[in-house]
Amino acid sequence: MYPDSTGHAPAIRAVEVHQPTPIQPAVAVPAPLAPVQPGNVPAVASVILPDGRVVTGYAISSMQPEPVAAKPAVSRTAVNIALGGIGFLAVCGGLLLLTSFVAALTAFIAQLITLAAVIFGGWIAIQIFSASGPKGGTTVNIRQAVIKRNRFYS
Repeated sequence: MYPDSTGHAPAIRAVEVHQPTPIQPAVAVPAPLAPVQPGNVPAVASVILPDGRVVTGYAISSMQPEPVAAKPAVSRTAVNIALGGIGFLAVCGGLLLLTSFVAALTAFIAQLITLAAVIFGGWIAIQIFSASGPKGGTTVNIRQAVIKRNRFYS
């Protein structure tokens, strides 16, 4: 995959360097200039540099930054966070009431089922153990009865 090492330095190759040639802009015929009087003529200022040179130019007035809009006492982010917390608490309270309502409804249904079982069970017990009303069948004294060939004789 890799060439074997030959033990000598690689050959030096000549490198040709290309310098970019600047493109000359096309010469356009300048439009005739109409003199325009500026609204206000800036003042000319001269400055002497430490090495003795004199620089003359127009004085530039310092840029005044735009006034910063007055910030509210509380940031919008803080207000949004507070409103979110209030909404969350309202939802939690509603969910707490909802779970309490479901628990109460479950207990009420369980009590109704228990009441129905007690009433129905009592009605069954009354039907079984009541002595009133005619009883069907014949009462037989078992001591006098005789059973022969799977038949009951009294």
